Amino acid sequence: MGVPFGDRLRDELGPPRRERLLDSSPRSAVWRVELVDGTAAVVKQLVADEAADEATGETPDAAAADAAADERFRREITALRSAGRVRPAVVPRLLGADPDSRVLVLEHVEHRTPGEGWQIAYAQGLARLHAAATGDETELPRWTGPGERDVTAFLAFARRLGATVPAAAEDELGALVHRLGAPAVRSALLHGDPCPGNDLHTPDGIRFVDFEQACLGNGLMELAYLRIGFPTCWCVTDAAGPLLSEAEEMYRTTWRAATGTEVAGDLADACAGWLIRGDALVERARRGTVDRLARAVDEDWTWGTVTARERLLHRLGVVAGMAGGHEALGALGALAGDVRDRVRQRWLRLGTVPTRRPPS
Repeated sequence: MGVPFGDRLRDELGPPRRERLLDSSPRSAVWRVELVDGTAAVVKQLVADEAADEATGETPDAAAADAAADERFRREITALRSAGRVRPAVVPRLLGADPDSRVLVLEHVEHRTPGEGWQIAYAQGLARLHAAATGDETELPRWTGPGERDVTAFLAFARRLGATVPAAAEDELGALVHRLGAPAVRSALLHGDPCPGNDLHTPDGIRFVDFEQACLGNGLMELAYLRIGFPTCWCVTDAAGPLLSEAEEMYRTTWRAATGTEVAGDLADACAGWLIRGDALVERARRGTVDRLARAVDEDWTWGTVTARERLLHRLGVVAGMAGGHEALGALGALAGDVRDRVRQRWLRLGTVPTRRPPS
């Protein structure tokens, strides 16, 4: 498959040279090229994903797959244009685009291996990205939080492990879903998947890439990634409490400087929201099909750096620690601690989340 550089892009940028196909997800094809002026660039084409539904075995029809690819293209180009206004840059420059073929041409950015404490620069870059939302991003949908189905699945998971679920915890989960579903006081430009590999570390700061899931919502849902363990990503990592606190304070300080407002919401709410989402145990192409929490009782599976049960064990510990004594989440915190202990007792060989970030 050659680089999809049609007449529109050739008229703007000239023909590409030295093409090299790069690894990418099944939903895109990516090349590194050199433009006629010597600029190194990345060409990305969003493609239709016709993978079969895991629950039914059915594949989407071509029209539905194309429509989904069109939406991912719209999200990505909208986010890149909004974030492209930020200085210093938080995204690669958008050099060209061909909507008809769903192709983006981006500045190539060299990624260097992050050093110790990379979470602080990450949090700063994330806040600057989030603050890029102006309200003009009409092509972006609102972030969708957990719902009643997630609550039901989590409570069923807890009961299957033998935990007694107090009525107060059920009430707290219902209120949590309501809080997370409320419109943000000031919408942030959410990346949608701000995971290691989608953050390029440069001498001038972080540049984020791959905005196919970009949306508008509360930035705390993505700041929570550092503490809850990158819930939508193969690369789960943990860090010491003081480092996480420093990174979170950097986020708040940077957001305040960029927007003139305080960060609204509760980080404990955000982490609890990620805990109850069973779909955050599998890669994106497999979400929305079956109850992953129910499956985790019967079998374990590996995705990236840890297994599904190890992901759950980490998240349960985070929520137990953050929600213990919390005015609105105290009962849930106690339940999370109980379920965490039962997970440990039932599956004795579970490992811990790594603290070192793997190469990306």
